[in-house]
Amino acid sequence: MTDLNSLISTFSNEEQQQFITFLEKKNKRSDTKNIQLYKLLQDKDLDTFTICNTLYGSQKKGAYHALRKRLYQSVIDFIANKHLADESTVEMQLIKLLITARACLTKKQYKTAYKLLAKAETIAIEHALFSILNEIYHTKIQYSYSQPQDKLEHYITAFKNNQHNAYTEDQLNIVYAKIRQTLNNINYKGVVLDLETLLNNTLEEHNINLENAITFKALYQIISIVSLSAFVTNDYYKIESFLLKHYTTLKSYKNREKQTYYHIQILYMIANTLFRNKKFDEASQYLNAMEIQLKSNQKKHFNTFILKHNLLKGLTFNYTNQQTEAIALLEKSTRLKHQDIESQLDIHLCLIMTHVQHDDYKKANQVMATFYHTDAYYETKAGKEWVIKKNLIDIIIQIELEHIDLVDSRLRSFKRQYYSYLKQINQNRVITYLSFVELYFKDPNIVTTTTFKARIESAFIWVDAQQEDIFVMSFYAWLKSKMENKPLYTITLELIEMAKTNVN
Repeated sequence: MTDLNSLISTFSNEEQQQFITFLEKKNKRSDTKNIQLYKLLQDKDLDTFTICNTLYGSQKKGAYHALRKRLYQSVIDFIANKHLADESTVEMQLIKLLITARACLTKKQYKTAYKLLAKAETIAIEHALFSILNEIYHTKIQYSYSQPQDKLEHYITAFKNNQHNAYTEDQLNIVYAKIRQTLNNINYKGVVLDLETLLNNTLEEHNINLENAITFKALYQIISIVSLSAFVTNDYYKIESFLLKHYTTLKSYKNREKQTYYHIQILYMIANTLFRNKKFDEASQYLNAMEIQLKSNQKKHFNTFILKHNLLKGLTFNYTNQQTEAIALLEKSTRLKHQDIESQLDIHLCLIMTHVQHDDYKKANQVMATFYHTDAYYETKAGKEWVIKKNLIDIIIQIELEHIDLVDSRLRSFKRQYYSYLKQINQNRVITYLSFVELYFKDPNIVTTTTFKARIESAFIWVDAQQEDIFVMSFYAWLKSKMENKPLYTITLELIEMAKTNVN
């Protein structure tokens, strides 16, 4: 895919129409072919030869490539203008104040200039905009000869403090980037790494103390790093107190309303951690707080995070005996157009899971059929763990639908593609689980025998119920429902309730 096609593919339906309007206003001649080319490029089945012929009636490659180049520049202009319009006006306001102040200084209007710089400084401090603050202090120091003598030292001190804050934020950003890269290696590429050790070493290398967070963004990044560790290890229980403790600090941060984007992120991470720890009431409280933030500031960040919110809310519904509400919300969310592909995939997979737990295997299979790309494609979009879950659920669905040939094929494929990886990351219980699923598939009557039940009890290495992953419990519930001849959803809720009792 060329850069032009790649950029165009990111447009939503609304943005597509806005771009056409943008081109119409820009075109000074009626015979300009940029809109026609844009519409042709939206059809992914058309090749360059066909598009060129459609535009010119022949292969005018020079004219075609010149037109593409102009359209590419128009796309860049459109995206830039749109994001400048959508972005917070705070930075633009500060830049205007700074430019105006500098203009006044060149004309020796020092009193007016320093009033403008003081106003800009106050706003920049409120929003923790260290780069702009650096320019403000630089300007103040440069023209300090026009101010009382004692001001210079004050400006220099403020400048150095700001440099320290900027440096600390930069270091934290580097740590965050390194940990995210590590997560990418673990989750998407299958590389096995000790993330906790890397986390501690990286923080120490950059002199970052987890107890100190200088900005709302910094606090978000610190919490993100800790949450990444829980994501990789599936151990959310040990980070819960850390998140809640630091959110208490967050709530007292006087400028939290200035950084709503990061506030929403933190609320989501806390809600997700509480959900994974089976504390559904508390998770719902943070989801409600997240929804309030989504609707604030004229719903500026609503579209960015609504899929994540709906996914977690749907899951919370599902595990609190509100399955009808869960399915309705997840189905509604699958119809939302969004660029967050990973959240879209998660929502589809969770909808499949709820259909399975509802014993509606035909609907589950219909949603599963929408995953028409290869596993390799989905690994790049959602990670290897997601693909493994998808394939395990698919095997269960095909067993329930009695698609014998498909089950055999799926089992062979899963063993071939993932057994060595699962052994590498010490997830042998997935292999053990699938072996019992295969035994049931070959002889359904075996699951009710005392021997089978005893084998299951001795085969799995169980962790405390409060720490056991909720999705692992859900997979086990399917086998247990067969052993006890009870509805899957009933067994699932019973297991969750037992875990919650142990937690309390």
